[in-house]
Amino acid sequence: MKLTKDAVIEALRTISAPGEGKNIVDSGGIQNVLIFEDQVDLDVVLKNPSLQARKKMEVEILKAIHEKVYAKAKIKVNTIIKAAEKLTLIKGAPLPGIDSIIAVASGKGGVGKSTITANLAVTLAEMGCKVGLLDADIYGPSMPTMFDMEGARPLSVQIEGQSKMEPIENYGVKVLSIGFFTKPEQAVIWRGPMATKALNQMIFDAHWGELDFLLVDLPPGTGDIHLSIVQALPLNGAVVVSTPQNVALADAKKGIAMFQQESIQVPVLGMIENMSYFSPKELPENKYYIFGRKGAEHLAADKKIPFLGGLPLVQSVREAADVGRPASLQQDSTWSENFKTIAKNMVSQVVKRNKNLPPTKAVAITNMVGCEAIKT
Repeated sequence: MKLTKDAVIEALRTISAPGEGKNIVDSGGIQNVLIFEDQVDLDVVLKNPSLQARKKMEVEILKAIHEKVYAKAKIKVNTIIKAAEKLTLIKGAPLPGIDSIIAVASGKGGVGKSTITANLAVTLAEMGCKVGLLDADIYGPSMPTMFDMEGARPLSVQIEGQSKMEPIENYGVKVLSIGFFTKPEQAVIWRGPMATKALNQMIFDAHWGELDFLLVDLPPGTGDIHLSIVQALPLNGAVVVSTPQNVALADAKKGIAMFQQESIQVPVLGMIENMSYFSPKELPENKYYIFGRKGAEHLAADKKIPFLGGLPLVQSVREAADVGRPASLQQDSTWSENFKTIAKNMVSQVVKRNKNLPPTKAVAITNMVGCEAIKT
């Protein structure tokens, strides 16, 4: 191929801008491309001042031009470091095609957050919504098991000249999880920056397509991953899951407080109470409040946030999760009916939030046409 400015720029479009979800040309990272015979002189703008980032970008530029334009080109890359603007609010970059992004969180592990996220996703899909699920629990991914996807690997697809991960779909839900890239028995022993990098790849290097909802299953607690999600994604809201037990509620308060911090300001759409009571099969009218009674409902009232609903402790729900078939697929069961109610309550809160608050940078407010949850 002839060495021209247009050819060089086209080749550079195949390189992704770190953490932006765009190529380095469209993101404004390439400036002053000069061609003289077999020489190429260009300026690249980076926000990361590290030597590693500069070297990595230089190698990618040389490779792209040599492979796609002219193998013998003499290339000079001038790096310009642009300091990131200081922001008051921590907000995510745009993620086109997704109407609403909702984080599902819990203060404490073991309260059934991942089970609820999986069933919420399936319920919304059953209602006709286009749904994606990002398993952001880097250290304990559950979605490959819950969606019967253990051993599956996402395929690579070419989108506008860039290689993207294709989420794996089951039960009408598109799923991405770190569990797709590790062995079931393998422990993920990563420090925060490494985990954040992997998470950003699943967000920005994935082809989610058009979605009504992207649910994000957060790890328990408050930490690096939660902050990374808020920085990477413009969340429409968060749902907090807890059992009625005081120990779980104490940590749920911290989760609510995190989203309500002045620098974050993610609306809390409501609370879901899991394991509200137990009713034995032989005595279905009897309710035993093993972990306490209405603890999450009272906390929601105290924090002035909506209570989306409660779910009983049911053995078949655990069994369904273990075999990779979410319990909300069991038609006409008490659990699936409860989930339909919770899903509709959550969607109504999303609609209310979108009407009363400014839209996030990434999400255009839509009516989510075709999604039954919006109509009832």
